[in-house]
Order: sequence, then structure tokens, then C-alpha cells
Amino acid sequence: MNLFRRPAPSLDDLVLHAPPHDFSNHCLMPTVARPSEVFVQGQGAWLSDTDDRAYLDFSQGGGANSLGHSPQAVRDAIAAQMQTVINPGMGLHSRAQLDLVERLCHHTGSDQAYLLNSGGEACEAAIRLARKWGQLHRGGAYHIITAGNGCHGHGFAAMSASAVARENRFEPQLPGFSHVPFNDLPALHAAVDAHTVAIMLEPIQSAAGVIPATEHYLKGVERLCRELGILLILDEVQTGIGRCGSLLAEQQYGVRADIITIGKGLGGGVPLAALLARGTACCFETGELDGTHHGNALMAAAGIAVLDAVLTDGFLEHVRESGLYLAEGLARLAYRYEHGQLRGNGLIWGLTLSDDSASAVVKAALHEGLILTAAQPDCLRFTPALNVSKNHIDEMLLRLARAFSRVRTAQLQCRKGIAV
Repeated sequence: MNLFRRPAPSLDDLVLHAPPHDFSNHCLMPTVARPSEVFVQGQGAWLSDTDDRAYLDFSQGGGANSLGHSPQAVRDAIAAQMQTVINPGMGLHSRAQLDLVERLCHHTGSDQAYLLNSGGEACEAAIRLARKWGQLHRGGAYHIITAGNGCHGHGFAAMSASAVARENRFEPQLPGFSHVPFNDLPALHAAVDAHTVAIMLEPIQSAAGVIPATEHYLKGVERLCRELGILLILDEVQTGIGRCGSLLAEQQYGVRADIITIGKGLGGGVPLAALLARGTACCFETGELDGTHHGNALMAAAGIAVLDAVLTDGFLEHVRESGLYLAEGLARLAYRYEHGQLRGNGLIWGLTLSDDSASAVVKAALHEGLILTAAQPDCLRFTPALNVSKNHIDEMLLRLARAFSRVRTAQLQCRKGIAV
């Protein structure tokens, strides 16, 4: 790999800004702040840019690349499927589609599954399914309670179920949703009324700073749903498909949801998600969900390859062991640089910083050939490939330490300049 070093930047340089408009990006809508590097090749834990610089990727598309960049199993599955049929159409079955939903239902203990393109779409579908169930079984109840700073996607209903919708006045605000504090059972009890049809939660609130539900809380939520006869929806877009060291995070908590959404890692980097339903929650009828690409054969083939890899003997044990190794290394760095709390499970971790310097650390890490994301202004998020090696973790920790040092040096230089 091409390891490289650059001169230490100033603190202003370490703030992540959108690059100036030039020939390479002036046509791209500036919806996301991106660094100027253009990436052209990925393999496993590594990405390379147009200057042939190698970067160790501990974001992996926010966890979407569950087997790393361009995994052989996914490439082979897509290549083989392309030789037969790519997308027969929404109104027709494909072998890959049927095989994937059968595998998902069997290994998650679900009764029905529906394939979609993204986690956001899966959450939209879960909301529609819960409200259909409310019409049939709870006198037309439609109200859904969510908790904390959860993020359930970017469709109209999903945004209304997400905390980000409350923080951005330009986002849609649909009726029928309420939000209570996370990990607060009394608040949930108080919010439920006759119009409530479901409680919708993430087992780990990734975008909020990787905040896990406590076992007491999630079991209490399940018990509340059973006592009151309402649905439990678990949004496992971030935590499912092995990210927490089990196929679904609910298995570690010892709970059983009525509806589950999965996405991100299911496709191994290609757009694929699924809606899972159990028992009476399986109430959609013909024509109630539609979509041009939902469950197309090409994406379903990729999903089969990912699921087969994750369910291989020893794979999930490796995730758990690697997660502990990563957490121990991050805890040592946090102590050395006087940062804060480490939160997470398996191979999804959030490190709280001592100040709002996450964007600066992300850019300093890029200077060191390390790709990270900032979940919050004061929180770094780590979602490496599920097959990440201990050697890659060790290398990441070295580069992260150098990034922390860069930021600290820049901060000290700024303070000296202010003092002068």
C-alpha cells in the first residue's frame, strides 16, 4: 500500500468543507460535504484515489459494505446473475428473489419478507404495514411513537418518525408521530394512548452518536407492547446482518419484534433492504406495495452472497472478537488523548470527543490515509467491514492517533495565535 504523510494543517484546514467547484464536481448537487479526493478503486479494507493513494476505510459506506470493498463473493454472484436475468419486473417472480426471502425468513424466524432498495424505503414500508395492521386489529389506530434522536430514513413518513425532522424546519412533518426520550420507559408509558399502533426503535441509535438501548429498556418496551396489544418495530438497518455479532441485534437483547427493517449491509454495497414481518403483522395484500426495482434479481443475488458469508461458521464469532479488540484499542486512545465515552457493540462504535472537533479529526484522518465518519460534532463513528482483521485495526489505531495529534497541534497553534 502507498503509505504517505503530509505537513500538519492548520485548524481551519481541518474543518471539512465542500471542495471548490471545478471540472470534476460542478454538476454534482452539493447536498453532502465531501473531500476533494476522487476514489477509483476499492479492495477489502482499502480505497485508492486518482493519485494512487491508499486509504484504510473504517466507515465502509456507513456500514453498507459489510464484506468490505468489492468482495469476491458479491462480484461473482452479480456476474453470474447478469448472465441470466437482471430485473424481470415487479409483477414477476425471480429465483434469486424467492431464495433470498426464504433464507431471511428462515434465519430470522420471520413469516414474510419483502425486498426494497434502501433502509429508508424499508422504514416507510414498516410504517405503512403497522398502520394497515392498526386498521384491522386496533380500531384504526395509526399513531407511532419513536424515541430519542433516531433516524429512520429520508422518505416523508420516515423523516417524520426521525428526530432530524424536528431539527430541520425544511423537512416534511407528517401527523401521526410522537417522540419521547430514548432509554426512558416511563416516557413511553405516558405517550401511549388509544390511537397508538406501534413503537418504533433502533436497538442502537447510530446517527445520534452510537447510543445503544439498555437491555432493561428494550425488554421493557417489548413487554409494554405485549401488554397493550400494540406492535414493536425494530429498525435494524444499521445493526442487522451481523453488525453487532449476531444476525439481528434483537437476538442479543432477547426480544422479538413484530416488524423489522434491515438494509445497508444486506447488499454488501449495492442497494438492497428488506421488511420482515411476523404473526398478524403479515397483513399486506396484493397491490399495497410497489416499486420498479424492489427485489430485482441482480440485487437479490448480491444479498444471498452476503447472507451466506455472514452465516458461515465462525463469521459472527469473528465479528464479536474483532469488535472487542477494536473497542479495547479505542478505549486506550480515548484515555491517552483525554476523550470521552466509548459506546457500541460488535463492529459499530462511537467515540465521544472532549469537544466538537469530530469534523476536524475526520479530515486529519484523511491526511493520514484513514476514512472515518462523524456521527455528531463530538462523536466519531467506526463501522469497518465485518471481516476486518486485527492488523487493520492496529493500523487504524496508529493513523487515528496521528490524526488526534494533528488536531491537538492545530488547536494549540490557534490558542497561541489568539494569545498573541
